[in-house]
Amino acid sequence: MIASSNAVSVGGRAKDRFACRRMLFRCVGILLALTLPALGTATPLTTRLLNDDWQFRLAPGDGAAATHPEAARWQHATVPGTVQTDLMAARLVDDPFYRDNEARIQWVGLSDWVYRTTFQVDPAELSRQHVELVLDGLDTYADVYLNGSKLLAADNMFRRWQVPVKSLLRVGKNTLEVRLYSPIKRLQPWLLKQPYALPGEFDSAFGDEPKGKQTANYIRKANYQYGWDWGPRIVTEGIWQDVHLDSWDALRVADFHVEQSQVDKQVAHVSARIEVEVDASQPLNISMDVLGPDGETAAHIAREVTVDPGSHQVSLPLRIADPRLWYPAGYGAQDMYTFKLTLRDAAGVLYGAERAVGLRSIELRRQPDRWGRSFEFVVNGIPVFAKGANLIPFDSFPSRDAGLRMHDVLASARDANMNMLRVWGGGYYLPDRFYELADRFGIMIWQDFMFGGAIPPNDTAYVDNTRQEAIEQVKRLRHHPSIVLWCGNNEVQTGWESWPDRAAFQQTLSGAQRDRIVTGMVNLFGHVLRDVVTRYDGDVPYWAGTPGTDYDGPANVPDDGDMHYWDVWSGQARPATEYLNITPRFQSEYGLQSFPVMRTIRAFAAPEDMQAESPVMRAHQKYDGGNGNQRLRLYIERSFGEPRDFPAFVYLSQVMQAQGIALAAEHLRASRPQSMGSLYWQINDVWPGASWSSIDYYGRWKALQFHARRFYAPLLVAALRHDGNTTVSLVSDRLAAFDGHWRVQLMDFSGKVLDEHKRVVNLPALSSTQVASYTDAQLLHGADPHGVFAVFELADGDGVQSRNLVFFDEAKNLKLPSPHIRTQLEPSVDGYRLTLATDTLARDVWVSFGNLDVEMSDNAFDILPGQSVTVSVISKAPLDEVVRALQVQNLAGVMQGQ
Repeated sequence: MIASSNAVSVGGRAKDRFACRRMLFRCVGILLALTLPALGTATPLTTRLLNDDWQFRLAPGDGAAATHPEAARWQHATVPGTVQTDLMAARLVDDPFYRDNEARIQWVGLSDWVYRTTFQVDPAELSRQHVELVLDGLDTYADVYLNGSKLLAADNMFRRWQVPVKSLLRVGKNTLEVRLYSPIKRLQPWLLKQPYALPGEFDSAFGDEPKGKQTANYIRKANYQYGWDWGPRIVTEGIWQDVHLDSWDALRVADFHVEQSQVDKQVAHVSARIEVEVDASQPLNISMDVLGPDGETAAHIAREVTVDPGSHQVSLPLRIADPRLWYPAGYGAQDMYTFKLTLRDAAGVLYGAERAVGLRSIELRRQPDRWGRSFEFVVNGIPVFAKGANLIPFDSFPSRDAGLRMHDVLASARDANMNMLRVWGGGYYLPDRFYELADRFGIMIWQDFMFGGAIPPNDTAYVDNTRQEAIEQVKRLRHHPSIVLWCGNNEVQTGWESWPDRAAFQQTLSGAQRDRIVTGMVNLFGHVLRDVVTRYDGDVPYWAGTPGTDYDGPANVPDDGDMHYWDVWSGQARPATEYLNITPRFQSEYGLQSFPVMRTIRAFAAPEDMQAESPVMRAHQKYDGGNGNQRLRLYIERSFGEPRDFPAFVYLSQVMQAQGIALAAEHLRASRPQSMGSLYWQINDVWPGASWSSIDYYGRWKALQFHARRFYAPLLVAALRHDGNTTVSLVSDRLAAFDGHWRVQLMDFSGKVLDEHKRVVNLPALSSTQVASYTDAQLLHGADPHGVFAVFELADGDGVQSRNLVFFDEAKNLKLPSPHIRTQLEPSVDGYRLTLATDTLARDVWVSFGNLDVEMSDNAFDILPGQSVTVSVISKAPLDEVVRALQVQNLAGVMQGQ
């Protein structure tokens, strides 16, 4: 029980001035560990990492020792890590990302392994009242032994494992051993005995599992590691997160969370909830100081409580007047408050911790309207059009998630005017650092639970395991203001309802068997996970699955909920103009493939591999078992004809992808408020190869990422031509009205203006306004459609805010001239300044610098006849070297016959 005295709450007005840069970085969402050293004489909870001095080898008796004898001997291991990365470091396997080496690493995930380390314990540590071994992440089936005694059997990659070990520790040397078991080898014999195998995702290309008998469904492990249509099959094992000893005496704070019950511009009512574990009854003073973004006190509360042995929840209600709220990028500042918790007893401070919190309200608004039922995110009362992409894992090996890579992808999202990323459900829950960066950059996070589309089992043990996983992950991440949605799964419901393999599977079942599977899915995603979110993060909406209607009806429909639209690219491979024929309420997946730039290709392929259908290029193309390059060629040839060589094929794949996704995104934005979200598939890669990404594995922007910065800009002129008609809409994501003008010019490829008109416009805030519709004849005025184009611009006193070009036929049918592009590269304050000028129209200009490391402020753009474009270039290379490496491509220069 807890006895408390009167509490005092004081509201404070946050200062109006913006916080200084130092204060912003101090408050960017970082949780200072709950194990901060105490400020008084009491001994705090202490955490000691046990990540050093690990070794690994094949498990004794594993059959792989016959062909890999060196792996059966003790080798140095890195923790956190995986068996595969440790073998690469020991030079016992080749890099699976190079050429077709993926096949040569499959044996690793089919074998069992042992990891061990020794560590010292001194009398002082052993004298603590509590000592706990904590393993933050084991991948996945693992038995853990301490000094020969078995501590636990792990079976979930996404859970944290904690075991009291004081009675098993010794003063001096202690031995910790982790035995890892191949998930395929463990599950496959069992699965083959079952009356049926639940439908999964992608069959193995390497014959280690029978077709249609996938074990990935039955284990709580990252699905993508079993192979996906954009990444390799590398079934990892290992100690993939930190290992540590936690020790403490009479008191531990197990959790500290700030619940936001009511937040608006006038007042924020919040409650700091603290979970305290104590061994004996004792009086405590618990105080909370809240510092605003400017560092000044915004609120304070103190409470005297008496706690009895056990675990107890203490709630401290606070009122913050005139709060400075956290907003998504483009809608306001990402202000954060610092909540400082202090626990004292009669002797002094027992515990102190800080948590950075962004105050905001989140609503997933679903209201009946003339198009069906809305699906829009409302942040602090503002309906936000979600602009962004889907995020897959950063690497095939989770332990290789470098902070720099996460930073660069999130910064790239922000720089491309995105405000949302969806963390896709076939990977793993990302580390704290990712969400801290999202908080700082104002990137809203749609967070899937880790279900990638396979039909899950419904036995009690599996559901209970998943429930505990969800509790741990929600409690870990719930303080991040960037998380605006918890979503139960990716494509489970829509797969069951509409995918051919699921339909065929259902035909083999009895009615009772089908009902049992459906009941299990609805229970897991409609109730179990929803209940976890409601209980532990009730400030944030829950959505049962994507695409879906939250089980209000069928999944993947255009008039309710969110939609994944794949009729373009997949299925019948419809042309990109089909994007204009459907307007979902929120389009959470759609995409087109491309290859990465040649520099990235050269990193994984040899010169003899530089053909689209070479074995290595097929190995790095995971769509349709390597046949995706034929699909790519189909889309390229529709618009551009046959590429003249492999580099042209690569270049045209990026042009095709960028133009197609731009068409879809602009259509969705122009359809506001009928549509309120555009998340294309996908922003990043897990390895180098062909995929739907806009940023490749090495962080290099494709053409699509540069286009995204333009089609997601706050102001947009969307000129959408379809079936001989062009509709013009002006879109504004600004919070205030926009006064300016829009203009259309008909121009030939040499730059002669054949027709022009301009109109003044006042755009309301947060709106899309259709301002014109033209037939081709109305725009052309008799001009040759193969020799002219229309230029649409939205401008104000600060210049052109948005520009779009409309052509009247596919590029391969146009009379595109070969432009003479002049370049001038000169030093600037922060690097170099590159100016490109052209005599005639230069379409889809792409600037590259060979193997030099270069960053450009813009790329993948059109240059109008007689005009120039200047971009900044950042490189450590000297000017003469950058000049020699400079290469400029344009559309006319790479198409066959041009």
